[in-house]
Amino acid sequence: MNVTVLGAGAWGTSLAVHAAAAHPTLLWARDAGQLAAMRSLGRNARYLPEIELPHALRLADDFDAALRHAQAGVLVVATPMSALEAILALLPAAPGRPVLWLCKGFQEETGALGHEIAQRVCPAANVGVLSGPSFALEVARGQPTALVAASSDAGVRAAAVAAFHHASVRIYTSADPVGVEVGGAVKNVLAIATGIADGMRLGLNARAALVTRGLAEMTRLGVALGADASTFMGLSGLGDLVLTATGDLSRNRAVGLALAAGKDLPSILAELGHVAEGVRSAPTVLARAAACGVEMPIVAAVVDVLAGRIAPERALAELLRREARAESPAGERA
Repeated sequence: MNVTVLGAGAWGTSLAVHAAAAHPTLLWARDAGQLAAMRSLGRNARYLPEIELPHALRLADDFDAALRHAQAGVLVVATPMSALEAILALLPAAPGRPVLWLCKGFQEETGALGHEIAQRVCPAANVGVLSGPSFALEVARGQPTALVAASSDAGVRAAAVAAFHHASVRIYTSADPVGVEVGGAVKNVLAIATGIADGMRLGLNARAALVTRGLAEMTRLGVALGADASTFMGLSGLGDLVLTATGDLSRNRAVGLALAAGKDLPSILAELGHVAEGVRSAPTVLARAAACGVEMPIVAAVVDVLAGRIAPERALAELLRREARAESPAGERA
């Protein structure tokens, strides 16, 4: 099976390194200069400087060649969410190779999730999402990782298992791409909230409360968009939320920590040097929730802090002033 990964950021490079241990793998980069440096150094100095690229991994900036390589295998889109539509629009119209994307978030312009973009741009394609609790560096190091491949197409799920279920990576499957994508998008926003709380030294009780109530917000939105509630107790829900909200490699958590330290958002993003999808996704998550009549007070607080409308201390005070309520509908009926 051939594997083509489109996008040589941290996650794309990491997954390509993993795949190359078992399959002929090609990593495509849009930037010819970046590709030349990767060939020269034998590593991705910008995104994964400590990881040596395997000799078996092919590097290319020819998009058509990348597509041809994937004809007898699987194609993985490893760009940020902002580039997903443009990449999908370049794919052949006829059904063919399975296509998976790694990006997590909502499209800023439309509020669409990945599967909604695919339905509009390439409705005949066999598509899905590969998600779950995964820091790119740990995958590239060969540390144990569990991911979930979600698609309504059983063939896409099977292709993901065939391509990536080996060595230190375990692939689970799901027929609920909506739930998997909502989990992957919303957890980034909640990780910012947890980073703010940790930066304010609010304690482990507060962290646990934010993670738990954030999971409730995530589930409410997902169910309203057509997801299965049980998906949010899995890898792409609770698993990814815990990792991103507490792990020191989390970019979104880092944004929250810096906000709590009083830094302004432009400076934080400039210092970060990588995409923090939670910053982009937060307003869209809140807008989609409002359209569904779903209340997400933690997400709303993050949106206000990111916009500079309120300070983290005030956001905390407003959350604490909310009226008491039952934890779940079952608790309300008891």
